[in-house]
Amino acid sequence: MYAVISPEKIEIPPGAVFQIPGSWDDYETLSQQLGDRSIPRLKYRLGEIWLMSPLPEHGRNVHIIATVVTTILDHLGKEYEAFTPVTMKLPQRSGIEPDYCFYIDNWQAASGKKRINWETEPAPDLIIEVDITSYTDVNDYLVYKVPEVWLFKNDVVTIYRLEGDRYTVNNSSRYFPDIEVLNLISDCFKVAETRNTSTAIRQLRQKL
Repeated sequence: MYAVISPEKIEIPPGAVFQIPGSWDDYETLSQQLGDRSIPRLKYRLGEIWLMSPLPEHGRNVHIIATVVTTILDHLGKEYEAFTPVTMKLPQRSGIEPDYCFYIDNWQAASGKKRINWETEPAPDLIIEVDITSYTDVNDYLVYKVPEVWLFKNDVVTIYRLEGDRYTVNNSSRYFPDIEVLNLISDCFKVAETRNTSTAIRQLRQKL
C-alpha cells in the first residue's frame, strides 16, 4: 500500500494508516487541502501527523453503536446533542476527528452551535471510536478532558471513564448506570450480522 500526499492530491488506500513527522502548521495545511472531505481522517499529536482511510465496516459499526446510544437516550427522555463528523483542535497540541460524539449533561453548551471553541467550551460528554486499523488511542482525549470514551475494537466495546488524569476501564457508563449497555450493544451486533441493523434496533426498543 502507498499514500499520495501532495499539495494537489491526498490519497490513502482503504484500511491504511500512515504516521508521518509533522508540525502543527503541517497538520493545518493538510486539513485545509482536504477541505470538507471526510477521507482520509487526520490526527495530530506533538510532532506527528496520522492519516487513516476507514474501511466500509468502520462506518457501519459506528452507526450501530451511535444508534444504540440515541435509542437509549430517547427511551430515557434525555436531551442531548450529537455530532459526526467533527474536528476537535487545541492549537499546537492536538487535532482529532472522533467517529461520533454526544453532549448529554452539557447538551446546552453545544445546542445550536455551528462552531465550538475547544479551548474554552466543554468537550463532548461521550465519544465513540471504532478502531479497525490501530489508529485510535483513548489517551488522545485526555487533553480535552472527555468524561467517557467508548472504543469498539476486535468486536468488543470497552468503556473508558475519566478518573482524575487518566482513563480507567469500566463495565458501565456514567450516563446509563442502570442499563447494561455493553450487553445491549453486543446483542445488536449479533442481530445485525444475522439479519440487519434495522431489526437490531427494533428489537432493542422492545427490550428497553
